[in-house]
Amino acid sequence: MARYSHFIVILFLASIGQPAKAQPNLAGLASVIDGDTIEIKGQRIRLHGIDAPESRQSCKKGKKSYRCGENAALALSRVIGSSAVQCEQRDIDRYRRIVAVCRVGKINLNRWMVRHGWAVAYRRYSLDYLDEEKLAKFSKSGLWAGRFILPSRWRRGARLPTVRVNSSERRSCRIKGNISRGKKRIYHLPGGRYYSQTKINEPRGERWFCSEE
Repeated sequence: MARYSHFIVILFLASIGQPAKAQPNLAGLASVIDGDTIEIKGQRIRLHGIDAPESRQSCKKGKKSYRCGENAALALSRVIGSSAVQCEQRDIDRYRRIVAVCRVGKINLNRWMVRHGWAVAYRRYSLDYLDEEKLAKFSKSGLWAGRFILPSRWRRGARLPTVRVNSSERRSCRIKGNISRGKKRIYHLPGGRYYSQTKINEPRGERWFCSEE
């Protein structure tokens, strides 16, 4: 019995010095969820150190709005193509997604997205891609070709300021953007229940819109 107990103690002491096993890296064909999230073998992976516009987010280029969130996802999808993606895990976020640096061949996807202007450096979590962001901004690549709200601010409700519509344009811009008593920003379509009784007060921040977008 004494020999058996001694043997258990030796095994226990030996195990203390053993390093924890590293998480295996994920590799395989990837599905693009949005500009900073992919999925491999059913596992969601958030690209480390970058923040891309949300799928529903719109940005401005000149006077026109465009779906910059969709464009960011398309850019990531194009650079991946049909190639296998290899990801090196850095962390796990609160949504149980793996946070990783991912590559296609020699292309660092995190770095590529920032350098081409379809994501920004996510300073809250990493300073790895500040130089790429400066280059994208200087060359007016991707988002930097126009105006946009940082994705982190957009998720908190920030939006680009709307352009004032003059009286000659209002015939085609008939959607009423209204601020309710509860400070909520809502809109009313022609024929809607409250459309006729809603008055637009531009000094208060209310606007006429040409489309629901």
